[in-house]
Amino acid sequence: MGADISTLFYNSSRVTDWNLSFLNPSAPPVARGLIILNQPFSRNLLDMLWKASSWHCCADGGANRLFDLLPDDLRCSYVPDLIKGDLDSLRANVRDYYASKDHDQNSTDLMKCIQSIQEKEKLENREYEIIILGGLGGRLDHTVHTLSYVHKLRRTRKKVFVITDDNISWVLDEGQHRIPIDHEILGPTCGLLPMGVDSTILTTTGLRWNLTEAESSFDGLVSTSNHLVPEEKFVTINTSRPIWWCVELSMKD
Repeated sequence: MGADISTLFYNSSRVTDWNLSFLNPSAPPVARGLIILNQPFSRNLLDMLWKASSWHCCADGGANRLFDLLPDDLRCSYVPDLIKGDLDSLRANVRDYYASKDHDQNSTDLMKCIQSIQEKEKLENREYEIIILGGLGGRLDHTVHTLSYVHKLRRTRKKVFVITDDNISWVLDEGQHRIPIDHEILGPTCGLLPMGVDSTILTTTGLRWNLTEAESSFDGLVSTSNHLVPEEKFVTINTSRPIWWCVELSMKD
């Protein structure tokens, strides 16, 4: 089965070039939505992502994190366009400061934020990149939900990134991918995670331990704690099935 998948895949010529311009502190805002989840994050990371995004949404308790991180004199400059969720985690004082109401109990807070940006896209007739701030730490079930939901989102949208102070991660759909590497910001560690699939066939360049038509699965090989190569400006990844790519974020204060 693995050989058949490999043959089919390596006949493909489609290459996805990824753009990580939002990691540049001077990047101008574009059609990009920032979704803030209820997990800790630094002021430096918030500043960079907020400035690079044109639409800002807090998922319920994410509004608490935003409120608490900012001093009183700056809070008015970081008012989200929307707060979504069942608001069970939103403190009363934060609720008073950020006026928003929502009572849909059939979706998670993250899903509600995605639904809101989809409604915005229909009105504006354009697609937004999405950056999810948080979601890969804290409770394991919350992390798994983020991984699962973003994995499924790949079917309808191509640019959804999950970022914390430690990592940036996103789903690489089946095919060939070319990822630019700014070594001042990214690395050195990285990983290719076959999550949500039985197995995949991987070929890479630009890594210390490259793979060549290697089968990867949770029951077998998983490329964790791999390293970027300092002199390489790009990493290329060919995968026969969707995988999670994660790379350490090493921004300097």
